[in-house]
Amino acid sequence: MPKSRNYRRTKKSLIARMFKAVCSLFEFAGRGLLRFLKICDGKLTIMVVPHSKGKVINFHTNVFALAFGIILLTGIIGSFIYFNRQVAGSNAEISRLMSENRQTLASLDELRDENNNLLQTAKRFKTSLSQSLSILGINSSSTVAKASMNDSDLSSLFDKQQNVTGSTKEVNDIRQLNSYLESVVQPIEQIGKMLESQETLFADIPNIWPIKGGIGHISMPFGQTPHPITGQWYIHKGLDISTWRSGDPIVATANGQVVTVTFDPGFGNYVIIKHKHGIYTRYCHMNSVRVKKGQYVSQRDVIGTIGNTGIVTGPHLHYEVHIGSDVVDPSKYVNVKLTK
Repeated sequence: MPKSRNYRRTKKSLIARMFKAVCSLFEFAGRGLLRFLKICDGKLTIMVVPHSKGKVINFHTNVFALAFGIILLTGIIGSFIYFNRQVAGSNAEISRLMSENRQTLASLDELRDENNNLLQTAKRFKTSLSQSLSILGINSSSTVAKASMNDSDLSSLFDKQQNVTGSTKEVNDIRQLNSYLESVVQPIEQIGKMLESQETLFADIPNIWPIKGGIGHISMPFGQTPHPITGQWYIHKGLDISTWRSGDPIVATANGQVVTVTFDPGFGNYVIIKHKHGIYTRYCHMNSVRVKKGQYVSQRDVIGTIGNTGIVTGPHLHYEVHIGSDVVDPSKYVNVKLTK
């Protein structure tokens, strides 16, 4: 019992102390608040005294109103400065975006021009491919024309492009052109296979440029022309090919056998090669000869070098193609130049 009574007394004493401390705290806070309100309620008089002998203007206020006015004015000025900076930043961003937009529009115009050029090139490609397929006997109606399915034919592209405007038009054109190019892969592969299967035949027929590396130019064509020395008109039976110098390698334009290696006052040093199908080629005005009579040569083999032997006005190669007893225009057989 004594211990229980002591515990209760201690408990009551602790609660009383806590209550007294809280009351003291509230009392202190109340006195502070009253003091603050009293200070804020303090009367102030603001006098505006002009330099001239005018009337003095008095403003009556209190500390609270003055402080609130200063805080409000500071907030307004701060907000103005902040939003002014935001507007300046926004204007700079707008200017940057407008500059990028102008550059994008210029790039878009350039893209449209290139797209139009691509379409024009595709038109020419389609025409050339159709002609090539017709010459080679490949049924273009079953290959290229298949592109008309799913609106992918090139002709449908050109017919429909008038109905599409804006960037959608360019995208539509490129999409259909891509479909068309995919459709012509098969016929082009067929051409490649055909050329590969006919490689031996091509090697037996003169079809390459007779100067190694494809260099030189035609200085005198085949046919009727004034003679470079006499000035009289005559039939030039070959092509004169010049590189402006002596010593450039001359190659055999087809597989064959060398049947003539000799010198002639007019043609100088010259070589005749016999090919299959009754075709002969002659190479004249050579500076040096690197083959012998009876020797078999392959297409692209070097048989000599350009020179100025015989009757010439400068170093060049006189190149002839004979089919049987007929002399033909060699330009029809030099459409493929050497690249090696």
